[in-house]
Amino acid sequence: MKDKALSLLKELTEAHGVPGNEGEVREIFARELAGTGELSCDGNGSVICDAGGDGPRVMIAGHMDEVGFLVQNITVDGFLQFVTVGGWWPHSLLSQRVEVKTRAGRKIVGVVASMPPHFLPPAQRKQVMEVDQMFIDVGASSRQEAMEDFGISLGDPIAPVSEFTPMAKEDTYMAKAFDNRVGMAGAIQAGLLVGKEARGNQLLLAGTVQEEMGLRGARSAANFAKPDAVVVLEGPPADDTPGFVRVDSQGRLGGGVQIRLFDSSAIGNPEFAHFAIDTAKAEGIPHQVTVRRSGGTDAGAFHIANEGIPCVVLGVPARYIHSHNAVIDLNDYLHMVSLSAALARRLNAEAVDGLTRYL
Repeated sequence: MKDKALSLLKELTEAHGVPGNEGEVREIFARELAGTGELSCDGNGSVICDAGGDGPRVMIAGHMDEVGFLVQNITVDGFLQFVTVGGWWPHSLLSQRVEVKTRAGRKIVGVVASMPPHFLPPAQRKQVMEVDQMFIDVGASSRQEAMEDFGISLGDPIAPVSEFTPMAKEDTYMAKAFDNRVGMAGAIQAGLLVGKEARGNQLLLAGTVQEEMGLRGARSAANFAKPDAVVVLEGPPADDTPGFVRVDSQGRLGGGVQIRLFDSSAIGNPEFAHFAIDTAKAEGIPHQVTVRRSGGTDAGAFHIANEGIPCVVLGVPARYIHSHNAVIDLNDYLHMVSLSAALARRLNAEAVDGLTRYL
């Protein structure tokens, strides 16, 4: 399972998949699960693998998109102005490499830049550079060269460039887009583990689009697939670095899979949360429970879709998400896969009915 995890995470994190342009990630998902079940897509591009079975429709879902950019304008001198798609902290952008994917599929490398500090007044050097003051240099000398020779058009998607990299500490890895390629890899691996098993449910594996732009894909995916319960897999921010009180950390690398009870987008279904915690304890799966003051996941859209869908959120804590270089502990990911598979085996009709038995 570990070797498969590493190959999946490398391929998925290095894939180009900003909101609305998740095709490369969708292709990996479809290829890996082609033998597990029937594949289909909703009108927005979220992908569903129906692994079959009898009973309630239980979905394991991650979002395919990563934070990125779109080409907003090309200056007469060939520099790209851009808009963000998803949440970026301007501090993390300057001097970073990015990749523009043209309509023809060509990938053009560039660097995020701004007016050099040498030419700024001293007071301005101390201020945060706003995104609209930045540009991307792809080496073009004119708008004509950028468009005709490089093939760049307005609206082309732009993703960070960052190689999947093992760090000095065993099982620690650095890459872009762990938010949420850990969720996509987890959905795939959970499906490969239990998709062919006899279960008391109909298992759906899903990759949603545009989570980073307001949980958009989960809305249409819920209407399309009509799940009775959803296990949302995520790559949430870790809270174990300097500036945090470590003893209070709820997202520590190496602490196990994170089980989220609350954030600003959703109050977790209490029965489902307790079901997941009890399952983790019964299976001996290391886990950490979290209540967040901010943030959100696809559960925010799933739980109010259709007639209301009970959700639980499982996560792999990642340091420095929404940047070019996030860091995870692979063991947390493996524990998330194990818990996802355990839930898929246990969520039969009685268990799912119990999640919403209010009277």
